[in-house]
Amino acid sequence: MKLVIFGANGPTGRLTTEQALREGHEVTAVTRRPDAFEIGDARLSVVKADILNPDEVHRVVAGHDAVISTVGIPYTKEPVTVYSEGTANVIKAMDAHGIRRLVCVSSIGANYEDAPGEAFVFRKVIVPILLKMGRPLYEDTSRMEDIVGASDLDWTVVRPAGLFDATTTTDYVVSTSRHPGWFTSRNDLADALVREAVDNRNPRARVEVITTQGVPSYFEVFKKEALHIGKK
Repeated sequence: MKLVIFGANGPTGRLTTEQALREGHEVTAVTRRPDAFEIGDARLSVVKADILNPDEVHRVVAGHDAVISTVGIPYTKEPVTVYSEGTANVIKAMDAHGIRRLVCVSSIGANYEDAPGEAFVFRKVIVPILLKMGRPLYEDTSRMEDIVGASDLDWTVVRPAGLFDATTTTDYVVSTSRHPGWFTSRNDLADALVREAVDNRNPRARVEVITTQGVPSYFEVFKKEALHIGKK
């Protein structure tokens, strides 16, 4: 399968690229800094492009079977449009080239709902802080989800929880409803993205990816990730 991955030089993007290559797929890794992309493979093409540039997006999308977006940016207080505007460019390019399958990363912070049975301290203390810090990002991921949902594509929006680094893929949970658990390893997220794109799982649905094994404590993840909200 021929996959194009936007945001390929981010932590999740690199893992997703590696996962797809291990499975034998042809991958076009899209990044604004190809000189910093260290993965090499005969089935890999590394292309310089900006998701906010419609012409560049149109050029790199051509000839692929599916598109995966792992675009993310660090926490900022400034207005954010990269998710909504960038994904709108991707959708237009896919329509122009007749490509149907789109998988993109969002966040459980978009249109947030409490998980059933979640601990009081997390619901009342940590969650409000994180939602406030990441408000510009979550507002734009919500706009992105609306744009994706209004398209005619075979799309899947993937919502991870608090991201952390791990060494292996686990038996993570994929759910179409709010699921208990507040953490997602980037390995699990990368695996889920490839599975959704290649196996065409959960078309036209929003799904959560939750890691349930070997997760760190609330405060450990909060300390490491609080200043990097949104960076996929």
